[in-house]
Amino acid sequence: MTHFDLVRPPVLAGAALLRDEPLRQDTGRQKEGWATARVVFVDEEGHSPVVRSVPGVEGADTGLRLWTRAATEVAGSPPPDALLLGESDKTAYWAVRGDAAQVAAGGEVRWLNLFSAGAELGERDAALLAAAVALLNWHGRALFCARDGSPTRQANAGWARICEAQHHEEYPRTDPAVICLVHDGADRMLLGRHRAWPAGRFSVLAGFVEAGESLEACVAREIGEEVGLDVTDIRYLGSQGWPFPRSLMVGFHAVADPAQPLRLDETEISEALWITRDEVREALARGDDWASPSADPPATATPPIRLPGRMSIARTMIESWSAAG
Repeated sequence: MTHFDLVRPPVLAGAALLRDEPLRQDTGRQKEGWATARVVFVDEEGHSPVVRSVPGVEGADTGLRLWTRAATEVAGSPPPDALLLGESDKTAYWAVRGDAAQVAAGGEVRWLNLFSAGAELGERDAALLAAAVALLNWHGRALFCARDGSPTRQANAGWARICEAQHHEEYPRTDPAVICLVHDGADRMLLGRHRAWPAGRFSVLAGFVEAGESLEACVAREIGEEVGLDVTDIRYLGSQGWPFPRSLMVGFHAVADPAQPLRLDETEISEALWITRDEVREALARGDDWASPSADPPATATPPIRLPGRMSIARTMIESWSAAG
């Protein structure tokens, strides 16, 4: 088995939002749509208000839904710092900074980040929160022009910044990164543990694309640098936005020979191992993924393998390889 496909789209890969570029420049339409718009809040730590879904209402089949407020309760028209995320079912959604004290959302509301809530949100709400976090992260890092260092101001409903000195336009940055599931073409796959992760936490390997580099070349380079393996048969699987702070994860799988010695880049990878399909299935069945801090074993115990949470494309890739056999 040298090829497989994803068994489901990654959580943050959906196209549930209408990204209407003309609307971003049409202030008249923005003001008109404000009457029925909703506002998403994100605090400085990346947390947003969510509520548990109630049977019979929107989002009941997903577990969590974003708590939003009617735009007219926030302001009479779009505030200068509000970000237009997109439209869904003819409703415009905007994002603003706001914390629990400012928003006063109510006792039923919990403030969770995208890591904690993403896999339980519906496709639309996951897309809204991912876009909000990515845009707000970018604005926080783009206050000055990259060309001349002058201050910048927000434009296009949050989708551009213009420098005040020379009027250069800058747009939200996305940094592409590859993520690759390495397998032997049969019944084993490779997992690695970053040196910053606790014992037992493993994932597939990933790295950022360098200037002038193709995605496939990046896969080969990163695997060679991180674990010393030569890979062949590099194939695309899918992609997922990853706003931490502004990445696009592009998924691949590739074949390597388990007989080739592993040579770890110990500045990044503290441990790597080949694992069988049955062992992967056991780890998946345990359910003690990264989203379950209570599953961390005692320091004196031999920790079981813990795999990434359901929000990550890494999890989707691992589940897909497991199912393919």
